[in-house]
Amino acid sequence: MQSFVRAKLHGIRVTGADLNYHGSITLDADLCREAGLDPLEFVEIWNKMSGARISTYVLYGPAARTCQVGDEVIIASASYGGVDDVIAHKPRVLIFGDGNAVVDRVVYDVFRDDEGWLDMRILEAETGAEEPPRVATHIRVA
Repeated sequence: MQSFVRAKLHGIRVTGADLNYHGSITLDADLCREAGLDPLEFVEIWNKMSGARISTYVLYGPAARTCQVGDEVIIASASYGGVDDVIAHKPRVLIFGDGNAVVDRVVYDVFRDDEGWLDMRILEAETGAEEPPRVATHIRVA
C-alpha cells in the first residue's frame, strides 16, 4: 500500500494562532468540504515561510501555534491504497491568493497512457480542461 495526496489547500494564510487553544488546526468548513477534507482527518502542514512541517488533525471552524499569523502554508491529506485508487479518486486542490480567496481550483489526474505507463496532468476543476504547465517549485526526479 502507498500513500497518496487526497486533498490539498495550497498557499492559505494563517489568520490566528493561540498557544493555549486545546484543539489542532481549525479550517473553514466550506473550504474543507470543497477540497474533500473531513473533520478529525489527519493532515500534513508545510509552512512555506519557516519550513516547519507538522502532522495534526482538522477541526471545522482556530490552530495551535505551529505558525505565525500571516504565514503561508500548504495543508494536505493523504489516503492509502494502490495506484488504481489514486487514478479513481482524482484529488482536488484549492489554491489561495490575497485575503485567503480561492484563486484556482484544480484536480490532479493520474492516468495510464496508451503504453500503460503512469502519467499525470493538472485539470481545471470546473471545466476539466488541462491547465497549462506551471513553473516547477519542487524537485523532479525523472
